[in-house]
Amino acid sequence: MQSNKTDTTSCCVIKVRGLHKNFGSREVLRGINLDVRAGDILSVMGPSGSGKSTLLYCMAGILAADKGEVFFNGKNLAHYSANSLIALRKTSFGFIFQFGELISELPVRDNIALPLLLRGVRKKQAYKTADEWASLVGVQNVISALPHTLSGGEMQRTAIARAMAINPEVIFADEPTGSLDSVNAKKVMELFVWLASKYRKTVIIVTHSEEVAVYADRHILLKDGLIESSVTRTSP
Repeated sequence: MQSNKTDTTSCCVIKVRGLHKNFGSREVLRGINLDVRAGDILSVMGPSGSGKSTLLYCMAGILAADKGEVFFNGKNLAHYSANSLIALRKTSFGFIFQFGELISELPVRDNIALPLLLRGVRKKQAYKTADEWASLVGVQNVISALPHTLSGGEMQRTAIARAMAINPEVIFADEPTGSLDSVNAKKVMELFVWLASKYRKTVIIVTHSEEVAVYADRHILLKDGLIESSVTRTSP
């Protein structure tokens, strides 16, 4: 492992410059500078309250910076209208959370197809895409099952398929293995590695787990709202 030098080339899909974010009088992020390269897996670690999830949500345009800038493919997110940001999250950003956040009343196929249906994709095409991704992530055998009948690993793989159905450029994952045992956590992380490699997806993962972080191309450690260290995985 070796310390990473900031990459300022055009291959960076997300750039963060001087990012500050406050919640009331509490300063959560205190001047973050970060480049995320296309096709990389970035893990964000740090103790509770260090600003990990806040940084993730700022990069995804869910939270607005109080100071500083976040760029997606060279365009400042602050220059997007509210509707444009919503559209961006429907087309270019995929989201995965700790407990999957599946719609409990909908079977697996409908959960995966839902983002496409909300975008106005024809039902036949949306379900075709859902079936394809269900097969790719290994939940085709539970395609008609409701979420409460799924294992934790099946729920997360379904959530990944749902995120991938829109063909996003960036996947944001907040503690995606936090509710899984070590076997299923390994399977989920191997799936992220495959997505990044085969489809050149950029994956940004917030995690408490060092076992998860080892799958990343780059690992940053936050402390008190600042990047304390940044490490890039070297090639074998």
